Amino acid sequence: MEIAVIGGGHGCYASAVSLTEQGHDVRLWRRNSAAFRPIKHSNIITLTDHKGKRDVKISVVTDTLKLAMLDAELVVLPLPCDTHTSLAPQLAPYWTEGQVGYLTPGSFGGYIYAKAAIEAGNTANIYFGETGTLPYLARKHGEDNVRISVYATRLPTGIYPLKDADRAFTVIKKAYPAAEQITDLLDGALMNAGPIIHPPLIMMNAGPLEHFDVWDIHNEGTQPSIRSVTDALDQERISLREALGYGAPHFPLKDHYDDTRDEWMYGNSSHEKLTDSGDWRENIDLHTHRYMREDTALGLAFFCSLGRWIDHPMPISEGLLAIASGITGDPLYASGRSLESLGLVDLTLDQMRKMLKTGITK
Repeated sequence: MEIAVIGGGHGCYASAVSLTEQGHDVRLWRRNSAAFRPIKHSNIITLTDHKGKRDVKISVVTDTLKLAMLDAELVVLPLPCDTHTSLAPQLAPYWTEGQVGYLTPGSFGGYIYAKAAIEAGNTANIYFGETGTLPYLARKHGEDNVRISVYATRLPTGIYPLKDADRAFTVIKKAYPAAEQITDLLDGALMNAGPIIHPPLIMMNAGPLEHFDVWDIHNEGTQPSIRSVTDALDQERISLREALGYGAPHFPLKDHYDDTRDEWMYGNSSHEKLTDSGDWRENIDLHTHRYMREDTALGLAFFCSLGRWIDHPMPISEGLLAIASGITGDPLYASGRSLESLGLVDLTLDQMRKMLKTGITK
């Protein structure tokens, strides 16, 4: 299958090499052509995983969006969510009939891409899927190599528009056999694990993060009291899902930490593999890191906005967002991703469901 991978981050490199090894024809795009220099002529990215170390040759490496998108059946977008508003208008002219975009994950970013295409006058029927996490626990080690510590084993995926879910999911499943179809795009967005895992870990570890040069929030930073807050935050997410009419499976985060429970998105022993790798022992700037600017300012703000929209209390979510605003000095709800910022806050729940099923009116 022809696949475009958009972006040059950890997940983008991991996607490019993994999909290539599955036999797909991959075109990898990133806007920073200078950063592509180490692989520009060879097209080779070195992959290290449980199978060892090897070179993977990507079909096309380009800084031209039109070339990357041309004839791609699937467009994989493993990008931080704070790139959506700037990238969506750039991609808008290049979407073609029947293409599927896959946000891994998205915090409802599929709606942003769909709306941008329509506003650009693009009348093609385009479909979007969102899953709950990146399909890989991965870290780049330079601009020509990547290490994948864990491959996802279950990827709950919501589709937009829902009326075309079977067609879109069939395409996604060709590339990601671990994908599991749920319902609509909001169902998928409410599976996003980042806004649940990372806000408590960075804010409750603020002292050591600012004191030590590097700190592993997933190892020594994941202590019982912090886990308790994370579990309570996740229960708010599940309660919000139920209040919005979404049923099980909810993929509770407890399953990630306890191998005696149901298999989570990364399978059993994934937390231990993550900490054993050492790749997450890093410097985290609480003002700029994506755990703050993506998972908190966008992901957690989006969850809070849904709670406010249906008058469903989210005290821990709101509290963490308020603390984050205090740390950064920015009004993160007002500047973050919300139904207000998306122009959807005046919809009723029935109107939202209809839009998610049939798509935005052209």
